[in-house]
Amino acid sequence: MFTLFALLFTLLAALVAGESHGITPHDMYSSSVGVLGCKINTNRVAYWPMSLLRIDQSGGTYDISYDAYNYLVSGQSATEHQITGGAVTMEVTNIPADNCVQHLKAGGLPLSASNSMNYVASCLGQPSSWVARNYRLFNIQDPVCHWGYDEQCTVDLAVSNQPSCPHALGATNGRLPDTVFNIEYGTGMVVAAP
Repeated sequence: MFTLFALLFTLLAALVAGESHGITPHDMYSSSVGVLGCKINTNRVAYWPMSLLRIDQSGGTYDISYDAYNYLVSGQSATEHQITGGAVTMEVTNIPADNCVQHLKAGGLPLSASNSMNYVASCLGQPSSWVARNYRLFNIQDPVCHWGYDEQCTVDLAVSNQPSCPHALGATNGRLPDTVFNIEYGTGMVVAAP
């Protein structure tokens, strides 16, 4: 059905020929593969006419950010006019990853150096894949960017499977400033990610 990359890192668009799925809103940012919310536009992620960045590997669930869901259902941001409800059937199709680079603040797919190495190693096993050519590792421990150092890391799997960072991998110097914000379901209030 899908390749590993299409399943883990697929960029989706709506209202073009594709598969029908019940799309549901997700009002709290998360990523099961370690995509860092502080380095992407969290209001345009898929967990369709708009391009969304798929950053999760939830099996049969088709969650998207609450703001993207609200926009596709009502034509307005969730901060302006809140829509509540369950799944809405939408047409979904895969598009090239380069169509979503505007959602990536780091110049590539930002991943947690301490928590994404299985995903990175799998992607590097397919050197011509988009992720293998465009990933960025950061010394940030969690998807909502509360802990770690906001610094880039490198990895050479021929030498080690542990990334090299300016500070020790996984080290922290207290909580980082809030940089990931959620739009609360039903209220439209913008709040710092917990």
